[in-house]
Amino acid sequence: MRKLDRLERPRAAAAGGNGASRSRAADPVDRQFVTALGRGLAILRCFNEADRRYLANQDIATATSLPRPTVSRLTYTLTRLGYLQYARSLARYCLGPAMLPVARAYMASLDVPAVARPLMQALADELKCTVTLGARERLSMVFLEVCHGGGLLGMRIEVGAKVPHGATAMGRAHLCATSDAERHELLDAYRRAGRAGWPRIRDSVQQSLRQFDRHGFCYLMGETYTDVWGVGVPLVSPLDGRIFAFNCGGSLHGMTRRRIVQVVGPRLLALRDAVSQHLSGTRAG
Repeated sequence: MRKLDRLERPRAAAAGGNGASRSRAADPVDRQFVTALGRGLAILRCFNEADRRYLANQDIATATSLPRPTVSRLTYTLTRLGYLQYARSLARYCLGPAMLPVARAYMASLDVPAVARPLMQALADELKCTVTLGARERLSMVFLEVCHGGGLLGMRIEVGAKVPHGATAMGRAHLCATSDAERHELLDAYRRAGRAGWPRIRDSVQQSLRQFDRHGFCYLMGETYTDVWGVGVPLVSPLDGRIFAFNCGGSLHGMTRRRIVQVVGPRLLALRDAVSQHLSGTRAG
């Protein structure tokens, strides 16, 4: 069994700074890290499809903590390269067409969504829940595939949306499949970020690790999102070793812990195993 003191062991060389946006790669003593490139990519991360589609230089400076003159030079460069566009009528920037080939190339590199999609939809229809596939992006999990089964879950999740890594069943499942070193690094990042309720999250993560040891999956019931349950299962791709996670979720109405443990979790494990077996066959072929 994993011990709590192992979860809290600090990294050998913590990066410091504003934990959520820092990583070992961005450590100021890392001479391989190109700061200018990191800043440019940080600007691209500021944009999303919801309330941050259009941003002015001052908005970006606030979000990234970069000096406004630096932001101005970087947005100019990214606009020249096509990764940003300037909307003159709004006096703001938005993502440019050069981003699309990058996104398409990434999705094309993934065999998992195409293989998993029909199985995910069948399970979503059977259990009347939402079945998702995600991958870690810093301290978030990004949805790569979403299948809705017509249940009572109020929020409509879309591909590309993000949820907290350490506070969701999907993120916990990913965490269970990581190496000890990566797990300690992620948990240390949460602690350094100064997020409220760290002791509660730490204890809950420990519980999820125990669930994984016992069942092969982990689950949450109304912990992060009120009246919502979630079951997470990790998938380590046999093709390239990348770690993904499947998640089943829905309304707590009518759901019991017994049904999660005896029905939902095993069905999600069977889905994961079927996808893994198919990918292994592809690799062998």
